[in-house]
Formats: sequence, structure tokens, C-alpha cells
Amino acid sequence: MNIKTYLGFFLAFALGALCALLKLPLPAPPVLIGALLVVSMTLGYALVDRIASQRACANRQHCGGPAG
Repeated sequence: MNIKTYLGFFLAFALGALCALLKLPLPAPPVLIGALLVVSMTLGYALVDRIASQRACANRQHCGGPAG
């Protein structure tokens, strides 16, 4: 696991603990289908991020940068 994964777990745990201490409702969907939607969005983002980071940049000459 990389640092982003550990940071995500820590942040999720801290937010859950804070909500429990302050007696706030959890910032999560109350039904199973909503929870599955959140999980599928997260997995989709992670998959596309992994695939996109391994592809070669084919349009670098069309991208502006610090020099314009």
C-alpha cells in the first residue's frame, strides 16, 4: 500500500470518530445501494488513475505548460 491509501484510511477513521464524538450523523448513505455506489465510484477512480498513469503521453506537444 502507498501513502495515499494509508492517509485515506486514517482520514476516514478520524472523520468517523469525530462524528461519533460530536453525535453527528455519519456522512454516508443510509442504505446499501448508496454505500455500494460510493465503493464503486472509489474503485472506478482508482482503476482509471492506475491505467492513465501507465499510458504514454501522446499529446504532449498540444499541451501548454509554464512556457505556454
